[in-house]
Amino acid sequence: METESEPYVRLASLRQLHQVMADMNTARSLADTLQTVADGVVQALGYEMACVNLVRPDGDLVVAAFSGNSAAEALITGRVGSRESWDRRLNMGERWGDLVFIPHTEGWVLDDDDVPQWFTDGPAPRFEDEWHPSDRLFAPMYTPGVQGGSCGELLGVVSVDRPRNGRHPGAWGREALQMYAFQAAIAISNARLRANMQRALVRLEREQQALRASEESFRQAFEYAPSGMAIAEMGGDQHGRILRTNDALCRLLGRPASAMRRYSFSDLVHPEDIGTLLRTSAEGGRAELRLGRRDGSYVWVSLRNSVVADAADGPRFLLTHVEDIEERKRRELQLAHRASHDSLTGLPNSAELRARLAARLCRRPAHAGELESLDAAYSHPAFDAPAAHGFDYRPGTEAYDAFDHHVHTVAPEDGRDDGTKGLAVLFCDLDGFKSINDRFGHNAGDAVLIEVARRLSRGVRDGDTVARLGGDEFVILADGLGRADAQDLAVRLRNEIIQPIRAEGRAVRVGASFGIGWAHCGMTADEVLKSADERMYVEKRSRPKQHRRAG
Repeated sequence: METESEPYVRLASLRQLHQVMADMNTARSLADTLQTVADGVVQALGYEMACVNLVRPDGDLVVAAFSGNSAAEALITGRVGSRESWDRRLNMGERWGDLVFIPHTEGWVLDDDDVPQWFTDGPAPRFEDEWHPSDRLFAPMYTPGVQGGSCGELLGVVSVDRPRNGRHPGAWGREALQMYAFQAAIAISNARLRANMQRALVRLEREQQALRASEESFRQAFEYAPSGMAIAEMGGDQHGRILRTNDALCRLLGRPASAMRRYSFSDLVHPEDIGTLLRTSAEGGRAELRLGRRDGSYVWVSLRNSVVADAADGPRFLLTHVEDIEERKRRELQLAHRASHDSLTGLPNSAELRARLAARLCRRPAHAGELESLDAAYSHPAFDAPAAHGFDYRPGTEAYDAFDHHVHTVAPEDGRDDGTKGLAVLFCDLDGFKSINDRFGHNAGDAVLIEVARRLSRGVRDGDTVARLGGDEFVILADGLGRADAQDLAVRLRNEIIQPIRAEGRAVRVGASFGIGWAHCGMTADEVLKSADERMYVEKRSRPKQHRRAG
């Protein structure tokens, strides 16, 4: 390109610029377009080096093309500069229309940012408009339709270096670079659009090929799948009616294909799982539930739904995949039992005991007296909405949910049996157990613990909880007892425990100390257990030492 001091531009230079722009718009791919943009700056605009920085989906800019210096190209192509650093560059320096020029007197502050850049050597400027090796000139590219940095979305930045005439570009050079960046943005956007269209066409063709190939493969996959498959109607009065099943599903349920067509899955599901089925009977629904076999038993299955439509978008069907998970469910139940039960005695462990106890207690203590009417309930000031296990009481709230059916756990009054029935917590500690371990070994001690657990479980009602806290400590939760009832229960259980126990071929005896605590709303599980534990130690210390072992 001729120097801007001339009053005209040679026709050869315009032809060269025109050819570069034509090449930009006829490149075969986005990568070719980007490289053509960089090459055009060098070939037609009179700069020795040019770099195209393209905005990525995450907002940062990557060096997508470089021209003019193979060493610099190898150094920075593919490297990424943060959007924050680029915004800083584009908002400083001098504005030449849409161009940004940062002279070497200001650009030194950018030397340490993360924008990929090259450094050229050369002498210091000898006159005012001579190009300095550290001068920077950027031509932002914006989305087509709006030209100008104040509008439009940033598409990328063309950065240039070392004008061949050694001078800062004049009015013509600036205008040419600005127009070139505008045309480059159009070319890049068109290239992206073509690339997206080509990818879409390729994807569509592949999908059509896959659809044609799947017509036969689906039939074979359906018929010979190792797990159960079924096609059911979707929508309408016959929603869920089974239209077709494969052999694996028929074998799993012990029903012939002809019989399966008389049912829907709602006819086969376990009554307790019907709600789960209804919630997952749509596209993408997944559920684990029980299906009925011909012999009346049930099998756990994993059920997964997807929608199938014909090529003309005709009737839609529900494709259901049914996998036998009976063995996995059995293992899960075993693992859950192990996590919540003592491995030696099989009783609920400490964590399970606290969970059961906490499930009965809300955070708000029960108020004295009972609400005598629904109107009274509505006017009660301290009630709140129920939480996962009772209430989630938040201090300061005044609302009461009239549909709250939580029954507060209350305790009989101290010192007398007033007829109140509550949740008794009996803390049991074995007397003389340590001496059995010391004298006869841990196997004998384990046998004693197992037998004590059996006797405690046998001595309580169905629905009561017997748990082992650890060591020789046990806890019984018994609901609906008065004070006299709880004391009678403790006596009966102690009398059961003190009977001789066969351990390692010999008869041994242990005693038991019981502490009776009472749970009521407003207490935590740990507070309830601590109360019963303290009462147990009071009871233990109140008995002569020689009588503790024999109960």
